[in-house]
Amino acid sequence: MKKDIVAIIPARMGSSRFPGKPMKEINGMPMIEHVYKNVKKCRSLSQVIVATCDDEIFNHVKKIGGLSIMTNKSHERASDRCAEALAFLEDQDKIKYDIVVMVQGDEPMTHPNMISEAVNPMIEDSNILVVNLVANILSIDEFNDKNCIKVVCDRDENALYFSREAIPTRTKINNSPMRKQVCIIPFRRDFLYKYIKLEETPLEIAESVDMMRILEHGYKVKMVPTKYKTYAVDTREDLEKVEALMD
Repeated sequence: MKKDIVAIIPARMGSSRFPGKPMKEINGMPMIEHVYKNVKKCRSLSQVIVATCDDEIFNHVKKIGGLSIMTNKSHERASDRCAEALAFLEDQDKIKYDIVVMVQGDEPMTHPNMISEAVNPMIEDSNILVVNLVANILSIDEFNDKNCIKVVCDRDENALYFSREAIPTRTKINNSPMRKQVCIIPFRRDFLYKYIKLEETPLEIAESVDMMRILEHGYKVKMVPTKYKTYAVDTREDLEKVEALMD
């Protein structure tokens, strides 16, 4: 059965680590435009929107012919911004989406097939509530980078724990897999609304990782390996690295 799937790209200018990064240019094009155009190429999607609280981002997306929704400036979590945008979109278009794919606005190397990789398990298995893509970490520098969210999984590829610290800690000694979260995150529509109402949890706050709230409340996060290499932009150094790779 065909599913109605919307991708929502949360983006704001006020990043504490790299202010204004969605509009920083990569090879002559703002980063948010790279993300939007790449996501738009995915044939699994019914709609793609950018959720922002900044006029500069809103106006640029509109300028390139995209759809953007203004959201509240008070949101601290990308998931809250996405939920607000989803509610507005559903009310405006009189539609109820099945799956909501949150694609972070700092993932300019997103390949459209990565979205299909993430949503296909949910289409095949109605018990999966939320998916994260996962990729191998290929360097010790990235493994030790606190901006890179590490994850360890069980034998069924469900997340056991997320951390900005280097986990598993003995990786350098026993060659345990080093893996990272890739921020293409499909939620079932109803579960996204449920998730944002769940109480914040101690480990979510300690690790500064949204997915820990789901684990601490007893739900599963399905991890799906991606065959595509991608790097998020958290700092100016990341921007330079990604620009060279994309070039």
